[in-house]
Amino acid sequence: MPVYDFRCLDCHHIFAVTLSYSEYDRHATLCPECKSGRVERIIRKVRITRGDRGRLASMADDSNLSALDSDPRALGRMMREMKNEVGATDLPGEFDEVVERLEKGQSPDDIERDLPDLGSDLGSSEP
Repeated sequence: MPVYDFRCLDCHHIFAVTLSYSEYDRHATLCPECKSGRVERIIRKVRITRGDRGRLASMADDSNLSALDSDPRALGRMMREMKNEVGATDLPGEFDEVVERLEKGQSPDDIERDLPDLGSDLGSSEP
């Protein structure tokens, strides 16, 4: 059954009432503190969760990607967020180092220069 939040207009007490949909229209809600009938319903924000595809699609939105070329910190944050969203556990060890360097503001070109063998094992069939 749905839970509805109310605020008393007299004593300002906030409370919740569990009502079925059919009870809602005919229920006389009273404040449990002062017994006043002068109450108003509080409408809370609704949180909607999306599946992995929806979250990843919002990350790939042009507005989120526009700063990545010029802001290594934003790129690092996005890479960490994507790793967390997909639950990636089989990424190479260098991944976290690259993300940390990006989050500190190091440019991708500098990272590539510092780690010349980066990604060299991506095409190998060895474990």
